[in-house]
Amino acid sequence: ILSGRAKFGERSSFKTWLLGVVRWVAVEESRKQNQRHDRFTVLDAAAALADPTPRPDAALAADERAAQLLALLDVLPARQREILHLVFYQELSIQQAADALGVALGTARQHYERGKAALRRQWPADKSGNFSTP
Repeated sequence: ILSGRAKFGERSSFKTWLLGVVRWVAVEESRKQNQRHDRFTVLDAAAALADPTPRPDAALAADERAAQLLALLDVLPARQREILHLVFYQELSIQQAADALGVALGTARQHYERGKAALRRQWPADKSGNFSTP
């Protein structure tokens, strides 16, 4: 915005425009750095606090689950991946994510639910038929 690359054209509310600019800047930065953020690091840290002597096999399994989840996210359609990223990683509400992406709330909800359902279908079940949690 400060460099003049993004200009408010009054085609939407200022908040929607600003969230859209933030989204595209984040996408550009992500592409530049080519890094992936692992939300499950927090969950792994909580597990480590519960068990102060982490086993190497548990850490390896957690890393494998995180890598598997990232691979599954990569195969989702772009809109589903974007909605899930904004809701889970950026901690936006579905309404805020819809505004940032410039789509209707119902559309955002649909992509959100379809993305979660696709992840559930693709996530491997353990031998008892239950889904193993990351």
